Amino acid sequence: MNVQTPTHTADATTVEEGLAIQEAQAVIDSESATAVAMQDTLLTPRFYTTDFDELDAIDVSSVREDWDQLIAQMVSDPNKGHFRKNEDWDHIDWEGMDPELRKEFIDFLISSCTAEFSGCVLYKEMKRRGNNADITQLFQLMARDEARHAGFINDALREVGVAVNLGFLTQKKKYTYFRPKFIYYATYLSEKIGYARYITIFRHLEANPEHRFHPIFKWFREWCNDEFSHGEAFALLMKTDPKLTSGRNVLWIKFFLTAVYSTMYVRDHQRPAFHAALGVDPDWYGQEVFRKTSEISRQIFPITLDIDHPRWMPGLKRLQKASTDLDAAKKRGGVMGTLGKIGAGARAAMAFVSLYTIPAKRHTVPENTRLEPAY
Repeated sequence: MNVQTPTHTADATTVEEGLAIQEAQAVIDSESATAVAMQDTLLTPRFYTTDFDELDAIDVSSVREDWDQLIAQMVSDPNKGHFRKNEDWDHIDWEGMDPELRKEFIDFLISSCTAEFSGCVLYKEMKRRGNNADITQLFQLMARDEARHAGFINDALREVGVAVNLGFLTQKKKYTYFRPKFIYYATYLSEKIGYARYITIFRHLEANPEHRFHPIFKWFREWCNDEFSHGEAFALLMKTDPKLTSGRNVLWIKFFLTAVYSTMYVRDHQRPAFHAALGVDPDWYGQEVFRKTSEISRQIFPITLDIDHPRWMPGLKRLQKASTDLDAAKKRGGVMGTLGKIGAGARAAMAFVSLYTIPAKRHTVPENTRLEPAY
């Protein structure tokens, strides 16, 4: 019996199939979108590499029951075929869209595509290098999901005549080395905050459909559920070694919480037209996402940030202002630009230290780590 090869990333059952489909479509990818995805700044998504031998040595025996349940759920592949355009995909008048909204929305899509694909690259590499059947199976499944997400975003981008050459990014984008424990902290938070972001937007537009200016938002619920499952996997990986969430490592957890939250806040405030079109105040949205992420992260982290502290919001605003001034100084160039970069960089560092030194809230981590999406 002949097995038909998938022709759309939504139907790909492995990351290899999904990437092959993307490769075949690369002839119409645009240099401008790929150039944006290639940017390497504090606010742009990065590609990571790590000590794959250390990852391969993980023993999941201590979390076997929860692990097998999660893997079975991912193997069942509830979202296969979902991430494709169908009759719910409304026509978009890109030419009639407000120019600033169009610019910011395209930037949002490119950034999202790059972030999804960075996860795909990391997970695929672990699957390729490892011999541990538990770990390689997990990373294969997560890479499959991320390849679908990136392919779906590229489908949306092609409507406006741009797309990201994902194969080119794999070969040319700079890779940042993180120790495995830092990969756990950063990626766990990336997946969980991704869930909180997407579900907050989805629920808001569910209640206020007049603000749904693009059909891709209709796909956010299933999308964020994939993110949630990936976060669950990293929570279980951390649970296999109690040292990762205790002692001095709690200071690293606090650092990554502060860095991820503050980066999100600054990045979102760079897209005022995008949030205005959604009918969302970025300050409200940020706090709502932080609350959801903090509540979820209690499953594995022994601390949460005090986002109601008097220094929290003023610190974020100072960091955002310093970031804006830093961008302006870079564009100015020359001696004055250099002085401006030094001053803005110093103010950004002080704002981050002010945020980091806010006392954290401590709690007892529950015995049962596994969670289900509840928002």
